[in-house]
Amino acid sequence: MTVILIIIVVWAVFPLYWAVIVSIKPRIETFSVTSVAIPFVHFQPTLKNWIEDFQHAEIRQAVLNSVVVSIISALFALFLGTLAGYGLARFKFHMIKNKDLTVWFLSQRVLPPVVVVIPFFLIMKTLRLLDTRLALILVYTTFNLPFAVVIMRQMFKELPDEIEEAALVDGCTYFGAFFRVALPLAAPAIAATFILCLAFAWNEMLFALTLAQKDAITLPVFIAGSQQSRGVAFWFAATRALVAALPPTALALFIQPFIVRGLTFGAIKG
Repeated sequence: MTVILIIIVVWAVFPLYWAVIVSIKPRIETFSVTSVAIPFVHFQPTLKNWIEDFQHAEIRQAVLNSVVVSIISALFALFLGTLAGYGLARFKFHMIKNKDLTVWFLSQRVLPPVVVVIPFFLIMKTLRLLDTRLALILVYTTFNLPFAVVIMRQMFKELPDEIEEAALVDGCTYFGAFFRVALPLAAPAIAATFILCLAFAWNEMLFALTLAQKDAITLPVFIAGSQQSRGVAFWFAATRALVAALPPTALALFIQPFIVRGLTFGAIKG
């Protein structure tokens, strides 16, 4: 079992190790026999690749686009998902069962994005939103919203109704009980939902590749464009991959307890 775990860890960590090594390795050493090497032993590290890559305005723009689109779409999905999840958890609908509504929301998240990429492209073209951040924000919010609804709905279902009923008896309105009682108690799930929606938006490539051509391209699309006329610029691909991977990884490690708790709340029990 220990050997299997070691193999799995090496398999998972090796791409990150490779990216770090290639990003600080002199370009002439990239295709050498010591491609997998130890700094200061097999080669002399350099920051030339990082400095030269970030001198290009395109990568700075791609990072900015990814940050803006991911954060705003995650906030929108969290806001709408929290309201919808609370409604599904606390109120009964006569036309359709709450459970059926929740399953419908979940089915939208399971829907393959490639099925709707062309309709979204035509919609954004009609609205003249192609190659804009707003187009990506709208699409990412649409696809992350079901995930937020399912998690927040289960979170509110696990909160005792008596707490909010006591607030109503004390004079709170439904909105007051929601904002003053339910939301503070749901803070772990809210944090986890935001981070997960942020990660999905940050890593998404299909819609960004389809809806953005120049001004609104995100980091995943920019990384895919590391190929030059003489082949793939592995040193630039490595630096860009690290820029894309390190921020969400560090954030996930920092709030890991919230993510675990949020996934627990997301389990559908009925």
